[in-house]
Amino acid sequence: MSNEVLELKQQGNKLFSQRNYEEAISCYTKALIRDDRVTTIYTNRALCYLKLELWDRVLRDCKLALDQDKLLTKAHFFMGQAFVEQDKFDEAISCFTTAIESAKVKKEHFGDDLHQALRRAKKRKLCFEEEKRMSEEVELQTLLTKLLIDDLERRKSSQETGSDDVVEADDDPTDLESKYTNHLDTLNKMFAELDDRRKKRDVPDYLCGKISFEIMKDPVITPSGVTYERANLEEHLQRVGHFDPLTREPLKREKLIPNLAMKEVIEDFLENNPWAEYY
Repeated sequence: MSNEVLELKQQGNKLFSQRNYEEAISCYTKALIRDDRVTTIYTNRALCYLKLELWDRVLRDCKLALDQDKLLTKAHFFMGQAFVEQDKFDEAISCFTTAIESAKVKKEHFGDDLHQALRRAKKRKLCFEEEKRMSEEVELQTLLTKLLIDDLERRKSSQETGSDDVVEADDDPTDLESKYTNHLDTLNKMFAELDDRRKKRDVPDYLCGKISFEIMKDPVITPSGVTYERANLEEHLQRVGHFDPLTREPLKREKLIPNLAMKEVIEDFLENNPWAEYY
């Protein structure tokens, strides 16, 4: 990187810190005109576009950066955020997962940001799909209600005209209205029960690991009193260092104790909320 490009990059960084995103973009663009091989300038500009909510431009810059470095963690991370805002949740989840793997390979430390982003994307996807199902159910209920009412009117009309092409032999004219009222009540009750079962679906934070932010399957507790998912914590101890990720206290694998009480709570929650298995 030449001194001129470095100076433009530094100017852009200063402007970014001042929240002057448009001017920062201008500096980064000038730097890239002079040297388009500096991937960090692409990701810096992409972050400016994120702040300005210009999602397509975020994706463009991240892709240009990834053309030069497939393991550029920030590029995958920023792409994931842009995809979330475009309601492209599968693409976002893929980007965040790749970012996490890239950070592990390169031994980069992003705290919990990457895992939190992945969890938020999964939650947004679940909410999006749930809202779609709710809309479809409302349409179905409206259609079925209309069909029942239309059928009742046809039967009443047939009784009045004496036609037998619609009225069944056992139809009691005096009970016809009551019969269809019961049908409608049953239909409405069925959809009301669906609404009751569709309470806000969310996994309580205390059931989720402090590293992956996903619901734990094998919770263990450290001497500091913090509960983690065993696989995530053991990977941290192996890759990052022998210390508690939250308290930073020294920690060795043999000090981990199965949190049987938490495991029982999680199993009970999953039994009553089977959807959480895929959360």
